[in-house]
Amino acid sequence: MSTLKTTTNALPPSTRLAREMLSVDGQVPEGVLRAEIDASWRRSLDHGVGVHSRNEVSLASAASLDLLLARNRLLLDAATAELDYLRGRQGDDGLIILANADATILAVEGTADTLRTSSQAGIAPGTCWSEAERGTNALGTALVEARTVQIDCGEHFLERLADYSCTSVPIHCPQGELFGVLDLTREGPLGRLHDRTALLALAVSQIEGKLFNNSYPEQIVLAFHSRRHYLDSPWQGLLALGMDGRIVAASNQACQLLASPRDNLIGQRCDGLLGMRLEQWLARLQQGKVEHVETAKGGFFYKTLQVPQRPLSVSVPALQSSRALTQHPDLERLGAGNSRHARALRMARQGLANGLPVVLLGETGSGKEVVARALHQDSARASKPFVAVNCAAIPEGLIESELFGYREGAFTGSRRGGMVGRLQQAHGGTLFLDEVGDMPLALQARLLRVLQERKVAPLGAGQEQDLDIALICATHRDLKAQVQSQQFREDLYYRIHGISVQLPALREREDLPALIRSLLDRLGGEGVQVSSELSSVFAAYHWPGNIRQLEMTLRLLLAMREPGEQELDLMHLPDNLLDELRGSMPPSGGGRMRDSQLALIRQAMERHGGNVSAAAQALGVSRATLYRKLKQVQP
Repeated sequence: MSTLKTTTNALPPSTRLAREMLSVDGQVPEGVLRAEIDASWRRSLDHGVGVHSRNEVSLASAASLDLLLARNRLLLDAATAELDYLRGRQGDDGLIILANADATILAVEGTADTLRTSSQAGIAPGTCWSEAERGTNALGTALVEARTVQIDCGEHFLERLADYSCTSVPIHCPQGELFGVLDLTREGPLGRLHDRTALLALAVSQIEGKLFNNSYPEQIVLAFHSRRHYLDSPWQGLLALGMDGRIVAASNQACQLLASPRDNLIGQRCDGLLGMRLEQWLARLQQGKVEHVETAKGGFFYKTLQVPQRPLSVSVPALQSSRALTQHPDLERLGAGNSRHARALRMARQGLANGLPVVLLGETGSGKEVVARALHQDSARASKPFVAVNCAAIPEGLIESELFGYREGAFTGSRRGGMVGRLQQAHGGTLFLDEVGDMPLALQARLLRVLQERKVAPLGAGQEQDLDIALICATHRDLKAQVQSQQFREDLYYRIHGISVQLPALREREDLPALIRSLLDRLGGEGVQVSSELSSVFAAYHWPGNIRQLEMTLRLLLAMREPGEQELDLMHLPDNLLDELRGSMPPSGGGRMRDSQLALIRQAMERHGGNVSAAAQALGVSRATLYRKLKQVQP
């Protein structure tokens, strides 16, 4: 490998003088360097870094590098497209570097051969560029300063880096904390500083936007700004909204635009920001469409970056704050009201604690993943990852790479750095295989070997790595019948079948009122009650979609409330849902429901002297809806 000769005479006079005085006196001279460089050099001295140091701080093994990439997969995935773009724009002139919040390099792009091959530079995935290890450098200094930093030729603390210049922009997670840094390093002076900084800042903005989307797959993600042309720029604000209309995350720029600290925004309803009630806004929601709204804080242009959807697989990312995105009930609450169910959950908890696998059986929508998360949270592994994989939702051709991962170049189309599989992501924590009965037979054999030997090797890798996981599986299928029909391996069946828990269908549960209360509280309906008529309808319905269907029904009912209403009743039911509920009830039940709705309509009409508009407004429906409901409930 070649060695660069530092062109000290070509350095600016101030940095040349500072370096000479540091070499002679061992101290940073006063008033010679830029203020931020002066402060960083002094920190470097305090850390004990020598100006001639050649200490290379890097990972010791390929396994360690795999673990580093696994722990930072969320950042790598969010940055992949931007790294490709920057490589096309700047890759011939320098190196584009992505590092994590510890200043450890995750990815390097570009074709600057001198930088890549120089033993002086030491730029490679796994190497650490913190100030404490390498002194003043844009990667490490940007993380210390928590802002964009430019280091010109001669301003690096290490003398061997004097020929290089670099610019670094910090990356923040949705909670506003430092999550990584993006850097452009080149030989020679900074040159067109503004253009380079703006390019990196735009790329970081796109990365932070993807982090928002990837961190909140079940929330709505909005971008907004008071000026339309600032959308899709580093200055746009980002909000993640729950389906109950409450803010669950806000970017730093969002806090500035709304002139409010993050802690004040989290948990607030978004009505004031949107200028309309949530259900009205959801009705006109179109992903990517730019709209304008007037609010108490002024006018804003906004567009939807993401509409909620159920992810194929979900892991608990390390960047999530202690504030839970969704409050999951604990095991005691899940088993309340049903002694047999509570006993089964206690046995599952004890079995999992003693290394036994757990199988959750039940109809689709009966809450298997909720129970799995509760078991994880109640275990000694609660602080470790919970990784869920829906075996039925992933195409058969992709499920092997999803579970086991792959090394870079393992096959055509494999992504940069390879991919850490869900099994490795769950190391130390809990792996939840939902709909395990739909796993292809060929993959069942490989999973069996992993569970027997507790070792896993990604596709394209020869070396196996140890695996420490708690295993929870779930299915709505009859696994015994599948074994008999040779659709499921018998040896795998006995390997995963430690403690079996049969989850009751919603129509079989005796704790429906308590469950409705719990769901309402979780959906933002604290204090909201369900009328006796509506409770009777719920109790008589057969709920083919189980808890998932009940949750969506309650969401819809909450959205149909008028401001200040604290009771849900039959008048909040849309026509299609009313017909479905009524269709499943016996004739007498359907008659009671028609009578109840007719009574509500007659009372409203009498109170308002036959004024249809006033009665409709009191009932929270349009005139057309009132006429239609009157026809429906009349014999």
